[in-house]
Amino acid sequence: MPVAVVTDSTHYLPADLVSEHGIHQVSLYVTRGGSSERESSIVDYDAFYAGLRDQSDLPSTSQPSVGDFLAVYEPLIAAGSDIVSIHLAGGISGTVESARQAAEIAVGDSGRTIEVIDSRMACGAQGLAALAAAAGAASGELDQAVARANEAIASLQRTFIFAVDTLEYLRRGGRIGTAQAWLGGALKIKPILTLDGEITPIERVRTSKRSFERMVKVAEELAASGRDGWCVQHIQARSEAERLAAAAQEIIGTEPRFISEVGPVIGSHVGPGLLGIGGIPAALLA
Repeated sequence: MPVAVVTDSTHYLPADLVSEHGIHQVSLYVTRGGSSERESSIVDYDAFYAGLRDQSDLPSTSQPSVGDFLAVYEPLIAAGSDIVSIHLAGGISGTVESARQAAEIAVGDSGRTIEVIDSRMACGAQGLAALAAAAGAASGELDQAVARANEAIASLQRTFIFAVDTLEYLRRGGRIGTAQAWLGGALKIKPILTLDGEITPIERVRTSKRSFERMVKVAEELAASGRDGWCVQHIQARSEAERLAAAAQEIIGTEPRFISEVGPVIGSHVGPGLLGIGGIPAALLA
């Protein structure tokens, strides 16, 4: 391909979509029990999250190295591709900085271009941005891929919303951002959050029922704003995700682009029970 799309493992797109759109991936790392492994090598999420609930010490996570990025970039450059590389929010990870350093090395005097983009988000929002970039890359023009990615990111800012069972995992993992103000009594409520460079609080509700209703309200907002290319994500909440997707499909009038489970890197910091929804105009994905 004249234009290649690269992202990191925190997109949590279904594998068939990654393959279908030719998206390349660089994995982050999870360290537990003194052993570090690529997130992409952890396939049994049920076992991972069962262990997460039982552990007194949370796993730690780390960004890919410059060398990890070079291992993906260099063959693409050698094949004559330009690259758009879209990554986890720089406010919570150094991943995008590793990508920038690697891009400078990989380009060298090749005459190719690597455009590194900080998505300011993660998970499904990052995945939708990567899919939008892939749609633009089909034109063979780097500028089109970059423009689609940036339009998707702008559309998603503060509109990809997720609910968590507790702030405790975010507090312990040091990624709580401005939701810090909700600590204390807030540990007993259901926080509604977004990621816009850092974890940002949206609303507090008292029960799981109210939390689910707030997610349905997001679906209504997506429909009203024409964001009909949408997805649902969860952590160990499959039935709730399917129920939300069914409700959202009726409201928005289109099927979800995907329903998927968030993996160990982000999951280590937010904990089981997450449920999220967001979307972009479907035209950006065509």
